[in-house]
Amino acid sequence: MKRVLLKLSGEALAGAKRTGFDEPTVTEVARQVKCLVDAGTQVGIVIGGGNFWRGRTSETIDRTKADQIGMLATVMNCIYVSEIFRSVGMMTQVLTPFECGSFTKLFSKDRANKYFAKNMVVFFAGGTGHPYFSTDTATVLRAVEIEADGILLAKAVDGVYDSDPKVNPDAKKYGQVTIQEVIDKQLAVVDLTASILCMENRMPMYVFGLNEENSIVKAISGQFTGTKVIV
Repeated sequence: MKRVLLKLSGEALAGAKRTGFDEPTVTEVARQVKCLVDAGTQVGIVIGGGNFWRGRTSETIDRTKADQIGMLATVMNCIYVSEIFRSVGMMTQVLTPFECGSFTKLFSKDRANKYFAKNMVVFFAGGTGHPYFSTDTATVLRAVEIEADGILLAKAVDGVYDSDPKVNPDAKKYGQVTIQEVIDKQLAVVDLTASILCMENRMPMYVFGLNEENSIVKAISGQFTGTKVIV
């Protein structure tokens, strides 16, 4: 694949702490992404904000304000992770759908393409810039906008199962599944809005476990052991 969009969960980057950052985990992600970049793959990245904030669990804060806090959490994540990427020898840029002073640049497809042409890893922070849309939806939206060849979904679970493997030890793992099946069976790969956006734009997804050795590299190298979600 020439260009991919990598989605990382905020919780995964926090490691066992579940909040904040686990620097060895982030450094390992950076090492793997550098392998892709060095091999000529252009990489865009979206990061969730769950290691700092999960606004939907709040019963006292207005939903719009809660989602705005979540957007800022993703900005913090992207700035931090982009600096770790720089420390291992990559060039990066963080784009947001709203102004953040000098911290980030304002997103546009042309600007993203300019950075990709310079062999930079581009972080898409701040979600869609609007409440009521998750980072799942932001991931698919940005992947479609930048014409990515696929979405790499790095999760805590090593693929898509027919039921929760943490609850059901007999849960069946899919090697390949259609996005229509994901919707019909409520397999919770990404939320419904993101699933429909994937289906309408024929965007494939590769779901795998972040904590498996070299899982990001394997996702596009022919050694993929997760679940491919096709249209």
